[in-house]
Amino acid sequence: MEKIIEESKQGESLVLENKPENTKKLFIESYGCAMNFSDSEVVASILSDGGYNTTSVLEEADLVLVNTCSIRDKAEQTIRKRLEKYNAVKRTNPKMKVGVLGCMAERLKSQFLEEEKIVDLVVGPDAYKDLPNLLAEVEEGRDAINVILSKEETYGDISPVRLMSNGITALVSITRGCDNMCTFCVVPFTRGRERSREPQSIMTEIQDLWSKGFKEITLLGQNVDSYLWYGGGLKKDFVNASEMQKATAVDFDQLLEMVAVGFPKMRIRFSTSNPQDMHESILHVMAKYPNICKHIHLPVQSGSNRILKEMNRLHSREEYMALIDKIRAIVPDASISQDMIAGFPTETEEDHQDTMSLMEYVKYNFGYMYSYSERPGTLAGRKMKDDVEEETKARRLQEIVDLQQKHAWFRSEEFVGKTVEVLVEKVSKKSTEEFSGRNSQSITVVFPKENYKIGDFVNVKITSCTSGTLKGEAVEYSEMN
Repeated sequence: MEKIIEESKQGESLVLENKPENTKKLFIESYGCAMNFSDSEVVASILSDGGYNTTSVLEEADLVLVNTCSIRDKAEQTIRKRLEKYNAVKRTNPKMKVGVLGCMAERLKSQFLEEEKIVDLVVGPDAYKDLPNLLAEVEEGRDAINVILSKEETYGDISPVRLMSNGITALVSITRGCDNMCTFCVVPFTRGRERSREPQSIMTEIQDLWSKGFKEITLLGQNVDSYLWYGGGLKKDFVNASEMQKATAVDFDQLLEMVAVGFPKMRIRFSTSNPQDMHESILHVMAKYPNICKHIHLPVQSGSNRILKEMNRLHSREEYMALIDKIRAIVPDASISQDMIAGFPTETEEDHQDTMSLMEYVKYNFGYMYSYSERPGTLAGRKMKDDVEEETKARRLQEIVDLQQKHAWFRSEEFVGKTVEVLVEKVSKKSTEEFSGRNSQSITVVFPKENYKIGDFVNVKITSCTSGTLKGEAVEYSEMN
């Protein structure tokens, strides 16, 4: 599932070009994973057509929306603090309306509206098209709620506005929901069952991005590898599809190839992959097309077979390691990143050491590491006692983080002396004389500006590194320009 939490982006408010005819102001903040940020673009598009221009000034907003995450307890606590702030402002501006979108909306609907009375509006991830109707209800003085999970909704007909103000990189959603009932995860309950978006609508959106000058897209889903379009409907219902639907179905390796062939001068990423669904055919497509980035985010969560079973992960340690071997053989220059949970219920020291030994086997380029926090509504929350001491969780997490740091250094040093292709995304944070971008492996590269500009593909010779950044000198434009 896609739960990469970019800390630098948390609470980012979305500001778009204003339409002169719009008279109302929308303040929208996003928290959580890339899917939430992508969804905020859809919401902004719908409300832009409904008379709202965005603002970054909370105090002047007519409507305040927060797109929420239920993955970690920390995210929920942050959002609760933001709701307190919104309501403090609302006391001086009673006409202002406050709404909660996304995963917390689905999970805590009655609490927010009826018990705590801290919002006017609660909208789940599949109900954003209903926003104009819900806002009309609110204007009439009634609370409004729609958290119905859809079997069909993919927002394929909404042309999203873009969070990425650099106009270079964009997220393109291809699936919604998830069928993998991992015991620690709320996504199947907050985002519903898995369904895929019609391929032509995906290609049309990418064509629109290409015509606007975007240079890189990320195909996005809770579990992109299990993408399957057979005319609409839930993934789980594919068994009941007609012979014609099955014969003409499009799966992820076919979609990935369609995009790579259709846009040869555009870089393509995808996230997130699930070990049980990453088939060899996908790796061969990655290897075949140079514009498909050589990075795979492959969450494992634990290196212990016993804990993987408790988590209802549908792969074993051995199957995961065999997949890693296959990736190394077919796409030898691929970087691999991980998600890891420390201190899952009943985790022993032996289980933890299994995780450490798996990390030593893979030597990930980077990762997203958390200590377990119980999520109400999940199977683990209902059936398992959170029995690992917080102190033990913290110590195990630190050991995982320290080992990842060591491996990140090792992987970064492999690039020194090599020339890599970099898409220039922005000016470096540390020096206005340098550009920053990512190579195919999704590693940040910094180099002197010279005469290059944002949006250029540049070959850069790497001269030094830190654990997370490569530094080098520009050599020439790459063939992707």
